[in-house]
Amino acid sequence: MKETLAELERWGADVIFGRARGFRASMMRLAMSALSLLMRGVVALRLTIFRKRWKQQAHLGTQVISIGNITVGGTGKTPVTEMLARTLRERGRTVSILSRGYKSRKLKEPQRWKDALGQPIAGDEMPKVVSDGRALLLDSKFAGDEPFMLARNLDGVSVVVDKDRVKGGRFAVKHLGADTLVLDDGLQYLRLAHGNDIVLIDRTAPYGTGHLLPRGTLREPPANLLRASYILLTKCDGSPNDSLIEEIRRHNPHAPIIQCTHGPRYLEELFTGRREELRYLQDKWVAAISGIAVPESFERSLEGLGAHVEIRRHFPDHYRFTRKEIDAFMTRCVERDMEMIVTTEKDAVRFPRPSDPAVPIWFLRIEVDILEGHDEWEDMIERFCHPHAPGDPILRYRDAYAT
Repeated sequence: MKETLAELERWGADVIFGRARGFRASMMRLAMSALSLLMRGVVALRLTIFRKRWKQQAHLGTQVISIGNITVGGTGKTPVTEMLARTLRERGRTVSILSRGYKSRKLKEPQRWKDALGQPIAGDEMPKVVSDGRALLLDSKFAGDEPFMLARNLDGVSVVVDKDRVKGGRFAVKHLGADTLVLDDGLQYLRLAHGNDIVLIDRTAPYGTGHLLPRGTLREPPANLLRASYILLTKCDGSPNDSLIEEIRRHNPHAPIIQCTHGPRYLEELFTGRREELRYLQDKWVAAISGIAVPESFERSLEGLGAHVEIRRHFPDHYRFTRKEIDAFMTRCVERDMEMIVTTEKDAVRFPRPSDPAVPIWFLRIEVDILEGHDEWEDMIERFCHPHAPGDPILRYRDAYAT
């Protein structure tokens, strides 16, 4: 059953990205296009409901910073979230990251927690606490890939998971002492008021496939970039982005634009923790395995570092590998005389140990560097470290809900 669903998910992605051909794929794209028109109306209606205050946003009395995008997956939110949270913590803020924990499993019973007076907290008030800033409290199965990664990499930053991020934020403020909430993937989460929206745009595919869901990968029309307080152009390579910036300025003439790159830093062996410099990949015969939105970008990175990527195995985004699948992949790698298996850091958190790890398994650590806009980044951090008192409960611009 799991394999069948995975195959359907892969086929759906191939339809969206135009890789699937034939009559059935064409008919599916036609049906999806009709649904995308409906989606546009739903997005516009939802934004209008909050703009007109027909539905109120929750205010938690503390600073809330959203990191999000207008497309589905692949813009590099997790490394940016990690860099932002670490920087704010180093500047003295008490940071808690709020995530929905996409594809995480439900706990059989809530975690046990006591308030400052030693009284137990009711189960219906408990989100999933992945980290309290001092220790990891859940594994990736119950936390979700990105929350677990963030919790593992960020000392002194708590990570809280709940689909109801108002509930998660309330817990973080009251019981974890948070004075700054970072709302992961929060641009579309309007129930919790956030006065600062950091919007990420992948320079290699700024508007995804150019179509709204489900026909394409856009969550909202590009005009809704007007809601951004800051815009980060991700995956830049140092080449000029003038035409793209000019296009973005038509949608948002005011937000500072910061250009950054997502670059590999080192290799780490999955089950030993051994680290090697990137040059270790040079001339190695590599098998790449991943379950991410855009595996081609990961594989190009390996090739750019000098690896010969002989085997490429793709799974759906956030896919939880089974040992049987990894054992079969390991056998294939042994038969093809692969020197190493490389996966992504996100995939590494849910990678089962193979029965016979005959080929070493590594993951590629990715970090963010600012290429242009250092002053804008510092101004942003300074603003977040010294926030103004809360103002009008509605977001900054009454026209910020353009459709």
